[in-house]
Order: sequence, then C-alpha cells, then structure tokens
Amino acid sequence: MREQAWQRIRPSGRQRGGKRRGVVTAAAAVAVGALTVGALAPTAASAADGPAAAPADPVQEGLNSLVRDDGVPAALGSVKDRDGRTRTYTAGVADLATGAKVPRDGQVRIGSNTKSFTAVVMLQLVAEKKVKLSDHVDDHLRGVVRGDGFDGRDITVRQLLQHTSGLPNYLEHLDSDVRYYKPRELLDRALKGKAHFEPGKKWEYNNTNYLLAGLIIEKVTHHPLAQEIDRRVIKRAGLRHTYFPAPHEVTIREAHPKGYDQAAPGAPLVDATEWDPSWAWAAGQLVSTNSDLNRFYSALMGGKLLKEPQLKQMRKTVRAGFPFAEGARYGLGLVRTPLSCGGVYWGHGGSMTGYETRGGVARNGRAVNIAVTTQPTDKGTMKHAEGLVDKALCNGR
Repeated sequence: MREQAWQRIRPSGRQRGGKRRGVVTAAAAVAVGALTVGALAPTAASAADGPAAAPADPVQEGLNSLVRDDGVPAALGSVKDRDGRTRTYTAGVADLATGAKVPRDGQVRIGSNTKSFTAVVMLQLVAEKKVKLSDHVDDHLRGVVRGDGFDGRDITVRQLLQHTSGLPNYLEHLDSDVRYYKPRELLDRALKGKAHFEPGKKWEYNNTNYLLAGLIIEKVTHHPLAQEIDRRVIKRAGLRHTYFPAPHEVTIREAHPKGYDQAAPGAPLVDATEWDPSWAWAAGQLVSTNSDLNRFYSALMGGKLLKEPQLKQMRKTVRAGFPFAEGARYGLGLVRTPLSCGGVYWGHGGSMTGYETRGGVARNGRAVNIAVTTQPTDKGTMKHAEGLVDKALCNGR
C-alpha cells in the first residue's frame, strides 16, 4: 500500500456494500473534456444576470483553473464574508460518465478536518476537568500502549493532539483491501511498528495520535466518538450537512459530486465515491460541505465551541511541515497558515480518497473553503488550492 502524510487509501475491485469501480475510457475522456469546458462558465450563486459582463470573480476563476489546468473533475468553493453572507461556487462536472452538474455546496469527504472536531471534543472534556492535557495515555488507557520504543506512560494528551508523540502510524500496516475496521483493530496495527522518535522531540503528522484521542474520549464519556462529535460539535455549531458515517456506511447521504482516484499523474481516473471510511475514524471519517466547514471554523474561532482557556491552548503551535503550506504551524488539531496579505488564517484541511479540502477563517471573520473531487497526486494542485484560499481571504480585506 502506498501511503503519504495525507491519507491515501485506494479502493479496488468491489467494496463491501458498494459498486464495482469503473475506469474512465479514452472515448469517455473525450466527452468529459467537452463537458468540462462547458462547465467553466461562472456559477457563483449571486452572479448578476443580464447582458452586461460581470467583473471576473477570483474564486470562480480559481476553481475554473483547477478544472482546466490541474485536471480535477470538479471544484467547489464557499466564501463567508465578515457579515455572515455566504457565496458558493462550482466548476467542472459531478460525474465524468454523465457530465452531471456539480451540486452547489455538495457534500464531500473532509478527511483530516475531522481532527479539528475530535480535538474540540477533547478540549471540552479538559474544560469539564475530565481530562488534562498533561495526562498520559496510560492514565485513561492503562497498559494499552506498549511497543518497540514507545510507552503510553510517557506520551501526553497534548502530544497526541499536536502530533509530537513519535508513535508508529497505523496506516503503514493496513491491508490494501478497504473494508470496515474497528478502532482497536487499527490500534493493533499501529502497535506492530517502532517508535519514530521520543515523545516531544519532533513533529510528525500521524493518524495514530487521533486514533488514541478518539479512544480516550470514548473511555472518558462512555459514549461512541460519533455521538460525542455530533452532540458537542455538529449540533452546537448548527451544522446541517455534516455527519459521522455509521459502521459499514459506504454512501454519501446528500447531493454530492463523485470522487475520483488517480494512481499517478496521467493515469485513468477511477470512481472512488462509495467505500468504507472507517480506517480513518477519529482522524478523518467525517462528511460535510464547504459552507458547513466555514460555519464550524467560524464558530470555533468565535468562542462558541470552546472556552477561552481551551481555545488559547488549541492555538499554541509548533512548526509543521508537509502536508501543510509553507510557514504553517500546528496547534491542537488546528493549523495556523500565514496569508500573503499579512496575518494568518486558522483551519486544517483534509485529504481523503476521492476528495481534497483546504480552507479556514481569518481574523476579520472571513471564511473560505475549497474542495476538489480527487486526491491530487501532484503537490502543485494542493498548492494551487491553498493559493486560492489565500487569494479569497485576502480579497476581502
């Protein structure tokens, strides 16, 4: 299995409860090319009608470029201004086989944005004095984390949330078959590996950290993680199109563009919409929309989900590397990214088979999120999406 810092799990053949995945043929690709060009006209929700040409919108132009120049099947965007008004955008096609229109603000798999939701729940438990950031894993999961060079008695909750634990990554030990995994099965896979470094000595993006965070949340609350995220975050933030898929749930519930996988640049695109996301669990299983993500990060940074002491801890950062933008710093499930126009924005971003998301909220309250319907094999596409987020946030100044 090929694995990168972002999740790259590739469905193959048949998925449990899903359909056989088809490869786009050469003939279909020609048709798709024609359909895509036709889909590049501005589609912003508030675009002016009439014969007069509307001024070029940088977000729409950016999405068009992602489809035209980077070859993503579809790109979706949502911008919330400082007054709370939302504008949504689409480009490309939702289905390469049929050329179906991209649903406005359609649902996508949001990957590692899930980590921010998990971190919020943990920090709420800290506020309730049920957990301390200085607690060790062993304080809640006694004797569970023992292995080659790592010990749960030496790793703190803060280190889990900040990716400084040095634990082995369970993704390195998964089967190539995408199927349903229980969280403890994922942990068993992680425990087969060797420590990457001593706790607190380095930063390394690693899903095992959030797997353990999710298990601690379940141990402390005596409830499933999905229930706690729904009750404490999704409902409290008023997110109407965000959910944690149920066990064995492979479909996406509401209107959505299909997601596609590509083994390498230039390789055929394969439908990767329906498959079991349980391998990502607390680190990346959620489904949402761009507008809901804007609402979530705005509520978080506006103090509606965490009390100030916990939000302050969440914003304490260390230097981060790939897969984040140059100059990014990682807090507790939250990423601080510098803006080209000065200042920073806070968010996370996520990569999941078939989908990629980037975005966040700036200090002035403007929030932007962009999604594309493939997990890019080229870092350039990720940089282009990040650049579009930067332009959209700076454009509102």
